Amino acid sequence: MGLLKIYSKLMLLPWRSLPQCVAVGRCAASSGPDSVWKFVPPSSSVDRCSLEQLQAFVSQASRLFVLTGAGISTESGIPDYRSERVGLFARTNHRPIQHTEFMHSSKARQRYWARNYVGWPLFSSHLPNSSHYALRDWAEKGKVHWLVTQNVDALHSKAGHQRLTELHGCSHRVVCMGCGQLTVREEMQKHFAELNPGWEASPGEVAPDGDVLLEDEQVLQFRVPSCQSCGGILKPAVTFFGDMVDHATVQFIHDRLAEADAVLVAGSSLQVYSGYRFLLAASDRRLPVAILNIGPTRADHLAELKVTARCGEVLPILSAS
Repeated sequence: MGLLKIYSKLMLLPWRSLPQCVAVGRCAASSGPDSVWKFVPPSSSVDRCSLEQLQAFVSQASRLFVLTGAGISTESGIPDYRSERVGLFARTNHRPIQHTEFMHSSKARQRYWARNYVGWPLFSSHLPNSSHYALRDWAEKGKVHWLVTQNVDALHSKAGHQRLTELHGCSHRVVCMGCGQLTVREEMQKHFAELNPGWEASPGEVAPDGDVLLEDEQVLQFRVPSCQSCGGILKPAVTFFGDMVDHATVQFIHDRLAEADAVLVAGSSLQVYSGYRFLLAASDRRLPVAILNIGPTRADHLAELKVTARCGEVLPILSAS
């Protein structure tokens, strides 16, 4: 079936029917349709001209470099931080923990881990949506040369994407800041439960990094383990706000970008420099850039094509040929 025929059939469906056929696709979030769409920013349907232009952009690329952000995971039920009205900043004024605060304050670590412990069962249960699977399929067909995600939710990995760098790390791993030993986060959950028998707290909303909103008095008795090998501080293997991405990781991504012939941004406002820098590098290399995102981005002026739409509305119906 041709692209325009697919598009025409989809436009006959009311948007609320799309979670089953397009926007969530093969694997919806376990928390159900209502909670999934709670975090998806409002957006009008993509127009035919924009869809045709994006299809042409993808078709002309043979080594596509893809950069994804929180907007690709909202349709799996994970909120983003910055979207107007539905972003976590806008709705709750919640601010993620800072790296320096975590490293220098035992109280901050106690608060963070208690909240993360409560939020982990839900956060870890989220499943990929059709956007993750579409990009995985493109990679298997040789269209995507490399994918970089700013997300720490592991949804690209769960979808089976292989040629992947998690720019800010992954919340499914824990690292000792003393000896560097890595632990699977699920094992840490069992350790937390053993240290805190009978402890419980009513969770608030789960943030994009797995954190939840709890009152300070709820976490006063929560016990936090140290590294069993060296006694060091245990931290999610993610880049907290105020920290820097490992230089070797950045250089590796620049090397993959140098091998690409086009760049696609999917679901990111690019407000954080750690991701935006690769758009600046793409501009320096005169690589064509397309952006698929709801709302403005920091790199709109660098893109030859900007499509304002949900990732799940567009990516699954584009052809990788």
